[in-house]
Amino acid sequence: MIDNDHNQVIGDIQNFLFHSLQMAETNLAWLQAKMHPYFFSCNSEDVEAVSVLASDLHLLDHSRRFILADNDRDLIVAQLGVPGALHEALLSLPDRPISYAQIHTSYGRVPRADFPLEVLEFSFERPNGARTAQADGGVPVELARMVREETAARYGEAAVEEISPLLPLLWQNNRKYIRTSPPARIARLLRLFARCRSLGGISLSVEKGKGVGTPESRVLFGVANPPDRKYLLQIIEAFRRLRLVVHRSYCLTIHDGEHPYFLATFYVTTEDGGLIAEDSQLFQQLRAEMYTTQLMPMTSLTYDKMIASGIAGGPDGSLIRAFIGFCHTNLAHAHPDSYDFEGVSRAFHNHPEITLALVKLFHARFDPEKKGRSYDEVLAETTGLVENFNTGRRFLDEFRRTIFRSCLFFVSHTLKTNFFIAEKRALAFRLDPAYTDRLGRDFTQDLPADRPFRVTYFSSRYGAAYHIGFSDIARGGWRTVITQGRDDYVTAANSLFRETYVLAHTQHLKNKDIYEGGSKLVAVLEADEGIDAGRLKQQLHFLQYGLLSGFLDLFVTRDGRAADPRIVDYYGEDEPIELGPDENMHDQMIELAAREAVRRGYILGAGIMSSKRVGINHKEFGVTSTGVVRFAEVCMATLGFDMARDPFRVNFTGGPNGDVAGNCMQILLNRCANVSIPLIVDGTAAVHDPQGIDHTALRAILLQDDLAAFDPAALHSGGSMLYRTGTRRHGMQELFRKVAKTPAGLVESWISNDEFYKEYNSLIFSVPADLFIPAGGRPETVDAGNWQRFFDESGAPTCRVIVEGANSFITPEARKNLQQRGVILMRDASANKCGVISSSYEIIANLMLSDEEFLAHKEEYVSDVLAILEKRAEEEAKVILARHRQAEGSLLYTDITGEISSEINSCYARLFGYFQAHPEVCDQPLYRRAILDHLPAMLTKEGSPFRTRIDRLPNKIRYAILAGEIASSLVYHADRDQAFLESVEGHLRRRQEVFN
Repeated sequence: MIDNDHNQVIGDIQNFLFHSLQMAETNLAWLQAKMHPYFFSCNSEDVEAVSVLASDLHLLDHSRRFILADNDRDLIVAQLGVPGALHEALLSLPDRPISYAQIHTSYGRVPRADFPLEVLEFSFERPNGARTAQADGGVPVELARMVREETAARYGEAAVEEISPLLPLLWQNNRKYIRTSPPARIARLLRLFARCRSLGGISLSVEKGKGVGTPESRVLFGVANPPDRKYLLQIIEAFRRLRLVVHRSYCLTIHDGEHPYFLATFYVTTEDGGLIAEDSQLFQQLRAEMYTTQLMPMTSLTYDKMIASGIAGGPDGSLIRAFIGFCHTNLAHAHPDSYDFEGVSRAFHNHPEITLALVKLFHARFDPEKKGRSYDEVLAETTGLVENFNTGRRFLDEFRRTIFRSCLFFVSHTLKTNFFIAEKRALAFRLDPAYTDRLGRDFTQDLPADRPFRVTYFSSRYGAAYHIGFSDIARGGWRTVITQGRDDYVTAANSLFRETYVLAHTQHLKNKDIYEGGSKLVAVLEADEGIDAGRLKQQLHFLQYGLLSGFLDLFVTRDGRAADPRIVDYYGEDEPIELGPDENMHDQMIELAAREAVRRGYILGAGIMSSKRVGINHKEFGVTSTGVVRFAEVCMATLGFDMARDPFRVNFTGGPNGDVAGNCMQILLNRCANVSIPLIVDGTAAVHDPQGIDHTALRAILLQDDLAAFDPAALHSGGSMLYRTGTRRHGMQELFRKVAKTPAGLVESWISNDEFYKEYNSLIFSVPADLFIPAGGRPETVDAGNWQRFFDESGAPTCRVIVEGANSFITPEARKNLQQRGVILMRDASANKCGVISSSYEIIANLMLSDEEFLAHKEEYVSDVLAILEKRAEEEAKVILARHRQAEGSLLYTDITGEISSEINSCYARLFGYFQAHPEVCDQPLYRRAILDHLPAMLTKEGSPFRTRIDRLPNKIRYAILAGEIASSLVYHADRDQAFLESVEGHLRRRQEVFN
């Protein structure tokens, strides 16, 4: 019986195989008739997979899906094109970067099935832009010739020059694509690649293509630094929202050695077989949707709740996400537990009627075509919806009304936005800061009392940012906080607004000696958890380039108005804002920012960014440290120390490779023969040497390596090193390395986590010194809970002078208590101000000199700037100490810093307003002389060809320079009592003239 069953099964199998062989020819004929010819050319190296498809196609009527190839590199799938099948297939792909993808859909239904055939191919091999075409033998000469000819025929001879260097890149990345593609297809892809690079990293166009028996629209789309995960799925969903049918798709990722580029060709029609015209409303909608994929990750809950559910399209979904981000960051800094990100998100997601009303209000205010009802009408209606919001849950309703009100303030106080620019890379909103007062004291009490001049909010795919400025013309650094994972990001976002506000305010106090007020740009990057260094660099670039693009969208102006006509501008003035490098801002982005500003016609051109190659690099010239050391010299002189001659001890936080710490150490080693440095602490290690760290060993790593690279053999007896890096594990315990120098030599030990941090964190308090320069380290390291540790058992300070080289290293409360106990303390707004002064003079050079002129005169120009920095630091240090003496100690040094800044800034603001109202005054000889006095000597000395170039400066810049020079001079050099008396006497003389 068993044998009979066995024979029956074998017979059935043979019959099945015979039938399959017969069907294979029929299936192949169907594929030839119903698939685009490109299907066969693209798969010319996958004959086995196509053969499997031809053999088994007839089985799809009940199998629906089968695998044609599946290995470490490739996945090829055949499936019935049932509704949702493509979406499901893309969703189920391995979570790996796709280097190549192609989708082919048949032009007819599969035999005995009601749906077309879909063949999906994916390659997961990472592109490698590091190889050279020469090493691989190079592009075949004949093929290169045909591609050039095809390019010239289609796009003109100029395009040949454009794409020629790109063909080897394509060969390096995906030779199979070149081998299986006709020259026309290669030329088209390279043209897209070139356009994407030249247009700032994004390109979209549409042209007519050929289907099988019917025309199709060929959509060409390219982006730089594409998202790794599910990006193709997101694009396909955008097509689906617009009811566009994708018949074929070819997507390739090419790496140019710096950045990856996603280059895709989609062949589509409308549901009724229509085409997309480039001047049509449908194309404009497609453009908005495709570009929004750069702003909105599929992982966002807003995508799921608002876009995927059909409540909002892609562009409005990105706006809703920006609403949530703005409300969260403006409310959570004061109440992080109440207005957490999830709670704010739920308010918008759970009440789409309010959310969409706010979106409609935004459109009414900023749509350049001004369609529909007036803004005032919609505002009244939306305000009523918010104020009458009531679900019967009193506490929750008031909580959500507060959130919706803050969104109302956001819309009504935004003065311009790039939302209606389709090709934007991040959403940008320039606001009137008066909205902060509308929020109420409950949400501003943790902020400085002064209100800023402007607030700009940015929303990006990978994070959010604020730029806050306290003056019309303002400058300050751009820092990016890198977080990994959602929890880490939300924690940073909670305090993003306050951090930017406080830093900008501190910068404003610091900027008193220059014509620019203070500002700060702080961004938070939400990097993927566990991301590798290469991909992190790409995401950082994506975020920063997007923010830069959004910044220029708003602040590139013509005659005071936003240059792009798609921006409705309620502000209507030029805004010369300068940026500078800060945390996680690398040289490549610094130079890119300058080039983009010039390309797009920003009012300051390359002057948008400091510390460029054609500029004054802070680390190279030690500009910030120049001021820190000069402050230290003036302060130590009050204690009887001549630092150039006398022995003294100085402790540091911040490593020898850091800009401020490293340059301070170098200046002291060069100037001060008897300096002793018993302690240095940085993020990699701590070195404590009671006899003073060996100068030769320190010089060996200065401005080159972190402290962990210090040679412990150079320690004196009694010295030690703690290593924060290079830990090891013993069971569940993390151990840290410690090296101590004994009379017998070096002794290495491994200490526990608790032992390490107890010693590491106590060193700045326990090692006595005459001077302490915190030139690195996290903000608020010294606070209300530990400042007492700077005093020994007798109550004497372990450090007599503290000069803050790092921002906010010591909290205001700790500063106050240290000074009341006798410590001379110079706060960051005074002591490290010279970095920003140097940046200001770099921008002046950019405005008055060509790049060639600056480089030719750079040595002299920088020397003049360094002299100005020494002078500015000395002036303020002496005024602070003099006022402290005059007040007989009743005024704190740090309070005097604030007093000086307020005096200069208030005088500056009044003068700036006056000069704007009376521009003719600036051309009078006395005032022109004051402008010249502000500039480096190289520009203004007799006989200098640059002396007359102050007329090249934008008017606002000249008013600001004049106001800044006069204001600072009045405070630093005028006798306040005498100046007051002269003002009174002048008033009386004018009064007498009137009466006479």
